[in-house]
Amino acid sequence: MITPEDKALLEKKGISEAQIAEQLACFEKGFPFLQLDGAASIEKGILAPAENELNTYLQAWDTYKQSDKNIVKFVPASGAASRMFKNLFEFLGADYDIPTTDFEKKFFNNIQDFAFYTDLNAACEKNNGKGIEALVNESNYKPVVANLLEEAGLNYGALPKGLLKFHKYDNGARTPLEEHLVEGALYAAGTTGKVNVHFTVSTEHRDLFKALVEEKVAEYAQKYNIEYSVSFSEQKPSTDTIAADMENKPFRDNGKLLFRPGGHGALIENLNDLDADIVFIKNIDNVVPDRLKDETVTYKKLIAGVLVTLQKQAFDYLELLDSGKYTHEQLEEIIRFVQQDLCCRKTDIKELEDAELVIYLRNKLNRPMRVCGMVKNVGEPGGGPFLAYNPDGTISLQILESSQIDMKDEEKKAMFEKGTHFNPVDLVCAVRDYKGNKFDLVKYVDKATGFISYKSKSGKELKALELPGLWNGAMSNWNTVFVEVPLGTFNPVKTVNDLLREQHQ
Repeated sequence: MITPEDKALLEKKGISEAQIAEQLACFEKGFPFLQLDGAASIEKGILAPAENELNTYLQAWDTYKQSDKNIVKFVPASGAASRMFKNLFEFLGADYDIPTTDFEKKFFNNIQDFAFYTDLNAACEKNNGKGIEALVNESNYKPVVANLLEEAGLNYGALPKGLLKFHKYDNGARTPLEEHLVEGALYAAGTTGKVNVHFTVSTEHRDLFKALVEEKVAEYAQKYNIEYSVSFSEQKPSTDTIAADMENKPFRDNGKLLFRPGGHGALIENLNDLDADIVFIKNIDNVVPDRLKDETVTYKKLIAGVLVTLQKQAFDYLELLDSGKYTHEQLEEIIRFVQQDLCCRKTDIKELEDAELVIYLRNKLNRPMRVCGMVKNVGEPGGGPFLAYNPDGTISLQILESSQIDMKDEEKKAMFEKGTHFNPVDLVCAVRDYKGNKFDLVKYVDKATGFISYKSKSGKELKALELPGLWNGAMSNWNTVFVEVPLGTFNPVKTVNDLLREQHQ
């Protein structure tokens, strides 16, 4: 089945034949749904700190920052912005020339409010000899959109979101990449004044990202009196997955095996390669202008404060267990910590002898830890916080997507629909053990949480394999804690018209 040409391709990508066999078996047997215990809520698994606790956690983070620990801000930024402009691409291809849909009308009625207006106007003048206003006055709308999306103009239809101008300021416009540099300065600067920011980018855009950083970084370093260390990585070719045909055989395009990117779950490898103690993770398009940053910064510090507080407690308990000098009362205290603070329950824990109990507790404490901000559910699509059963029979907090839940089971469907909160991708991660060694994050992935999606290539249907998502199955075996954060910290940009929302003006 595997040809010499296939072998050469596998070698080039760094993928073994055993991995291919494992992936094809996933297509055969599919993925099991996760067993739910219920949706997480304020009463059950989501922490909502009171005002006095808030200050304690903020203080804990400020104290931690004064140590010699390495803090990194990690931003997945490889996604192209093409989906953001789906409606405008449709307008370009439509058999009418005048804005007709509500979306098209909104775009043109408010076009002056976009941060890229000046650049777009210049592109129209260069390519069409007229500015936006003149073109619109003669009902010549399509050239304006063509100048925005196509290569001869701004080429926004082919660029990643991180490089588009999102926000207007008195001294010009900012891209999401710049907003993340500013955020990093406000909550992730260590005692030396150094801010580490890491972007995962696609190969074709890496040089553009680097050029923008080189152009802007000195300005922000001076403004915030800090030093930046900005690095980049790309999704590894070894994390691509094989595509299958409808018979679950390897899909071939002109005789060649077809591979596809494994989705954001592949980034666990990039995260694993970082030299860090604490890592902040947030999507590239979830940024706000400076006038709204205070709330974002406060809550970022809060969830980081919760993380370092819990981590310190877990480390103290691990040292106690290692010493062998503990009482039964102390073991009971550790059980309470694992059950109440880390929200990890084992139903038959009372049946364990002390020696078994120590092994169990040690195993549960000694793993990577993350604290995730959760916002109140406002009907956005995407994952949410749940209590789910683990392969070892324990119940812990997980972020689940709807595809991981059996919607045909009425009880499970009701749990999903009752969910009060939503995952905005706002994480702080602790990735070293109590002895200071880095965890190998790949070992904590639950491989049974991938999913299969249906695509097509050259008019033929195919099955694609998505790896366990970065904040879903890839972190399934971490200690997870959820904290409620305000809706104001979640401002994603899914379509170009989202930039017209008050939060982005």
